[in-house]
Amino acid sequence: MEQTNQQFRGIVAKCRDLFLKKTKDYGTAWRILRPSSITDQLYIKARRIRSIEEKGAQKVADPIQDEFVGLINYSILALIQLQLPADAALELDVDYVRALYDEQVEANIRLLEAKNHDYGEAWRMMRVSSMTDLILQKLLRIKQIEDNSGVTLVSEGLEANYRDILNYAVFALILMEETV
Repeated sequence: MEQTNQQFRGIVAKCRDLFLKKTKDYGTAWRILRPSSITDQLYIKARRIRSIEEKGAQKVADPIQDEFVGLINYSILALIQLQLPADAALELDVDYVRALYDEQVEANIRLLEAKNHDYGEAWRMMRVSSMTDLILQKLLRIKQIEDNSGVTLVSEGLEANYRDILNYAVFALILMEETV
């Protein structure tokens, strides 16, 4: 599991670097997004991945790995948005955003370690296409929860689903790196 932890941290470090550079370029314009808009952005990225997987070809040159990076960063963005109070400023300081990003990553690493302990890193036996499908399933669940005004009877809430999307996207990138 130590190898997984290192691989996870390495991938997330690259995603974090991109996220913070975009924050410097654009500020925190993403703060204007409602939760449903973030979910839709995640859905678009996951659908593109699945479309390319099913067709076996792509016409837009952006690599599929970039879409997984987008899934990671938008999931973290969603988790940050869930955490911030409704009256938080639209424009946030880059150092504050960095701290929020790191806080969410550390929470996901704790989740990763717990699940890998219980499941024995079963994700390593999965196909990337299965991870794509699971991400899409999580997104459909999120959409339903959003349509129900965030109310669930017995199911995990939004945070758990965003965390799972984040982990599956990292796992997919790990598997893709290992097969190169």
